[in-house]
Amino acid sequence: MEPVTLITGGSTGIGAATARTLLKQGHRVAVTGRDAGKLAAFADSAGAGERLLTITGDAAEPEDVAAAVGRVVQGWGRLDNVTANAGFSLPGNLESHAPEDMRAMVLTNVLGPALLVRETLPQLRASQGRIVFVGSVAGVRNTPGNLYSVTKWAAHALAENTRLLVGKDRIGVTVVAPGVVDTAFWAERGGTPEEAMTPEQIAAAIAFALNQPAGVDINQITMRPTGQLG
Repeated sequence: MEPVTLITGGSTGIGAATARTLLKQGHRVAVTGRDAGKLAAFADSAGAGERLLTITGDAAEPEDVAAAVGRVVQGWGRLDNVTANAGFSLPGNLESHAPEDMRAMVLTNVLGPALLVRETLPQLRASQGRIVFVGSVAGVRNTPGNLYSVTKWAAHALAENTRLLVGKDRIGVTVVAPGVVDTAFWAERGGTPEEAMTPEQIAAAIAFALNQPAGVDINQITMRPTGQLG
């Protein structure tokens, strides 16, 4: 039976690369995103037909998360894996951030994964599935005034709290924590640094965690491009 995987923030970047990787491996994949145009463009480029479901919604809105999970289960009858990938960072630091932007980032990066876990646990208990949180090297080290880092520390903590909650149910929980990745993240930061990984390389790590045999739980993968020291 084809595994069914739900990815938040799946229209571009790491999320889209993960969707492509899993589609090639035979998964049915549902991806969410706030921009219907980007989702449609991704669906066209993926060419996966009925094995790809795109769902417009906000990862930080409870009703949208519940609706996305409902559509997956209604359409495919099960849910085996979820990847909490939706998130964003603000340029500058907490002295320069607008308060409303800070609120949005905290809600997307912290509340969003928590809502995803809450809504998917019944299905994942039934399938003894897996959860992957896309964290960050920023979630294991601090830099001055970096509120994004604070949200990723929180996401890493949420992953460990979730593991303790669901380990008895044989649900796997993994954090994949990348360093510099060549994505749109760097567009407002002067361009991608010379040393960077590709979204496809992060997707391969996510797939590695999801494809572990029953009874094996990879808890954390921290990845940096060679040359990234911090």
